[in-house]
Amino acid sequence: MSTDPQPAPMFPDGLSAAEAARRLQTEGFNELPQAGSRSMLRLVADVLKEPMLLLLLGGAGIYLALGDMAEAILLGVFASASVFITIVQEARTERVLESLRDLSSPRALVIRDGERIRIAGREVVRGDLIVLSEGDRVAADAVLRDCDDLLTDESLLTGESVPVRKRPAAGEAMDAATIAGGDDQPFVFSGSLVVRGGGIAEVMATGPHTAIGRIGQSVTALETETPWLRQQTRRLVVAFAIGGAIVVAITVVLYAMYRGGWLEGILAGIALGMSMLPEEFPVVLTVFLAMGAWRISQARVLTRRASAIESLGAATVLCSDKTGTLTQNRMMVARLVLPDGGVLQPAMATPEAIAPPFRDLVATAVLACDPQSHDPMEKALHALGADATAGATLQRRYGLRPDLLAMTNVWSRDGAGVAAAKGAPEAIAKLCGVDGGALAGLQARVETLAAEGLRVLGVAEASWSGEALPDAQQDFAFSFRGLVGFADPLRPEVKDAVAECRAAGVRVIMITGDYPATATAIARQAGIDPERVIAGPELADLDDDALALVARAPTAFARIMPEQKLRIVTALKADGEIVAMTGDGVNDAPSLKAAHIGIAMGGRGTDVAREASAIVLLDDDFGSIVKAIRLGRRIYDNLRKAMSFILAVHFPIAGLALLPLVTGLPLLLGPVHIAFLEMIIDPVCSLVFEAETEESDIMRRPPRDPQEPLLPRPLVLWGALQGILAMLATGGVLLLAHRNGMPDDELRALVFFSLVSVIVSLIFVNRSFSSSLREALLRPNRMLLLVIGFVVAVLATSLTLPAAAALFRFGPLHADDLALTAAAAITTLIMLELSKFPLRAALSRRADKPDQVVKAASPAR
Repeated sequence: MSTDPQPAPMFPDGLSAAEAARRLQTEGFNELPQAGSRSMLRLVADVLKEPMLLLLLGGAGIYLALGDMAEAILLGVFASASVFITIVQEARTERVLESLRDLSSPRALVIRDGERIRIAGREVVRGDLIVLSEGDRVAADAVLRDCDDLLTDESLLTGESVPVRKRPAAGEAMDAATIAGGDDQPFVFSGSLVVRGGGIAEVMATGPHTAIGRIGQSVTALETETPWLRQQTRRLVVAFAIGGAIVVAITVVLYAMYRGGWLEGILAGIALGMSMLPEEFPVVLTVFLAMGAWRISQARVLTRRASAIESLGAATVLCSDKTGTLTQNRMMVARLVLPDGGVLQPAMATPEAIAPPFRDLVATAVLACDPQSHDPMEKALHALGADATAGATLQRRYGLRPDLLAMTNVWSRDGAGVAAAKGAPEAIAKLCGVDGGALAGLQARVETLAAEGLRVLGVAEASWSGEALPDAQQDFAFSFRGLVGFADPLRPEVKDAVAECRAAGVRVIMITGDYPATATAIARQAGIDPERVIAGPELADLDDDALALVARAPTAFARIMPEQKLRIVTALKADGEIVAMTGDGVNDAPSLKAAHIGIAMGGRGTDVAREASAIVLLDDDFGSIVKAIRLGRRIYDNLRKAMSFILAVHFPIAGLALLPLVTGLPLLLGPVHIAFLEMIIDPVCSLVFEAETEESDIMRRPPRDPQEPLLPRPLVLWGALQGILAMLATGGVLLLAHRNGMPDDELRALVFFSLVSVIVSLIFVNRSFSSSLREALLRPNRMLLLVIGFVVAVLATSLTLPAAAALFRFGPLHADDLALTAAAAITTLIMLELSKFPLRAALSRRADKPDQVVKAASPAR
């Protein structure tokens, strides 16, 4: 915006067509710069840039070059499947966001060359005179040159749901410091809605120079957080790859030196390298996040970036906007108060309880409204008394004036006339001549309603004999009829959702542009129970350290400007909190992007808010946030189970590949066996554990520390213990059978069957850290049944079909052999379940302290 004073328009008849065309050419269209939607090729390119997926495809290429077609195809299939799932989810996200965006340019009525013409909103230029009427969306930031009873809804910029009153400019200038909100301003802002009255305004700023445009530019300057799990997984992949390469090289050299066979050493090295290649890690993370995004989409929650789900389980603070997020962003009549003090709550009253005095109060209030109104408070009155104007004819309207904040409608019906007025209680009291003790009592009632967060209007009525109407509404002989209190009602799901967040150790902080009294009332209704409500001016006097300190206690923020929302989020992050931020307005966009998890409302939310967020609630259901947090925790839990399983299964595989080196036994496991094992391990990691339901205590734990390693020391030790016991079980079977003189082909089959059986037992061990073995065995999981069915079918085929037995180089097995493999698996399962009790106690220590908040960094408290 220009910072120079703006005089009255240079063109009383508006701009000329030629001048408008010149300015359009020079200054550009009146629209916000938008990041273009990603094409399918762009989506594919973005997905393929991930180092983990490149590792998968590279691994497949390496095996193909070595001539191991089976493993190359298997690895390529899993890489392709992961890429496909991710691309489908990302493409669906882009399509849904595109459908949410209003592609049609809003129309604007402008005065050019002295004539009123309707043009596309994007063609409005600086200096245009725009004509505003009820229901219009303001096309650009402008200064009012003339207006009559004009009210605009600026909630998308301010977060305040109640429309604000406007007046004509008296020499005021509009500059970059001009902000929306507050009554009696001479400025209107792009994106706001005219709910009553009309006027003419001169455009001062368009496109990126508007208030909305400046917020959009601040959003693009913010950087999003790098997903921690991806960093952790990359480190694990690198560590396993380096370790595997070292072990493979040692194996090849030792085989050549001590057994004199380079070819046998190379084959052993290839088999060992295949068993240790860490391709499961990127598969697991990619598939978990993609499948998690798909699962959460079934609950009408859209994840614009699947990696955002990983942060949900670590969220410690949820900053929520009030208007449209905690509340429904619509007005309803919450209180009716008669002159004698009688009070009625219409939402809770039965029809019989609405006595005639209350019905009369509603009818008078409806008569004081516009018949076709966009004002949310007038809509609420019409909904309560829809038939009040039946058979009546509107004769004249008296609009709001700066010196009298009341409006009056004069109606005639069956030869009789009535004047109905509503407005600020003090204005209505003035019209009715209320003074003295009666006025003090009225003010006390108004203050009581205001303390409950209600907007209050006074209502008055006067009779009219049908004679000439007076010039001013003050000339009617009004009688006071009562007060009407309005509320923006709380969403019905909010209270339970807030309670569940608190039980999960997630603090909820309300941030709103509304007044402190309203903020306090809504926060208490929602169960936030703030110890302190901090208003914008008070916040401006706090430095960052003081702000972080006060935000540690239950707090709500009121009368907050957009840049202050961003400052609150930044201070919380600097204090070590993991911040989720919800919102729907343009004013929420910078803080949505700055937060670790930005959650936008998809129904009412603006394009700017949706594009700045990582998650979009398509049905604006605040309760869906809790579902998303629960899913984020479930994903992380299951991811760690899968990682523990991966770590465990590589011990017996690598051990059986190395055992022939130290014992002189023949090489038992070749590439085909490892390929089959990968066909078990990969779907178990990426599908079976992903499908596991959440632990019963998952929402009673405090948030996890996001800096905690993906595989912390206890989990590494647990995985190593599993792997060592599995290796001892399969190695014991191998040594026992070899000592009894079993032929090599039968020995290979027996060891392989034992290994597969032990791997299946490890699946059940890792299904749960907290439930019993019985629950782990009986808990339903369709994917687990499919995998076990596949394993049994392939093993049976390898024994009964000669071609398959030849491929695996298996000899026949007998009933006692199969009993030995089952005994190895059952023994491993029982021993590990008994070993799990100390671990279970260690893991439950965090859940015993639901009020503990785990910090990303651990500052002194």
